[in-house]
Amino acid sequence: MNKYEIMYIIRPDMEEEARQAVVERFNKVLTDNGAEIENVDEMGMRRLAYEIKDYRDGYYVVVHFTGDSTAIEEFDRQAKFTDDIIRHMAVRDEQ
Repeated sequence: MNKYEIMYIIRPDMEEEARQAVVERFNKVLTDNGAEIENVDEMGMRRLAYEIKDYRDGYYVVVHFTGDSTAIEEFDRQAKFTDDIIRHMAVRDEQ
């Protein structure tokens, strides 16, 4: 089991309840695939460095967890199919 970090950006025009539902849904995707979530840091609304899908702002979420590649692959697969997440990236934490 390795430590990972996933950062994803949720589109800015969502209601608060819908945004929380997206965060909970993708946390569940990780835990259902054997990951142990250590920390979820909702960084909030931030200005993007460049436009992504015609958005200038985004709601940033960073998740630190322990798991294997199965959880990341499933997160990646589902994040690609939803319009709620405009960008995501997973990196292995070296700590």
